[in-house]
Amino acid sequence: MTDRIALTGLRVRGFHGVLPEEREQGQLFVVDVVLELDLRRAAASDDVADTVDYGELADRLGAVVAGEPVDLIETLAERLAAVCLADRRVHRVEVTVHKPDAPI
Repeated sequence: MTDRIALTGLRVRGFHGVLPEEREQGQLFVVDVVLELDLRRAAASDDVADTVDYGELADRLGAVVAGEPVDLIETLAERLAAVCLADRRVHRVEVTVHKPDAPI
């Protein structure tokens, strides 16, 4: 059985992008992740230890966005996916990275 947990609207300032201004000034990034995992054990126990603690996950994802700059949001998305998939309970993850102030 596969269930879903969605963490949406995580807003973090980062310095990602190809343009020098993006690296110097930074900008807001908004991250959404949808995790697929089996929640039966957590539902039965009602214990956060039996599921992904999305507060801790938000902190780890935020650290990636605020951390080492990359040129492409595709690279950033891959790094965020790796953080989610590091928890063996997560079978699949969908990552969306929004760059609201992209210089286009």
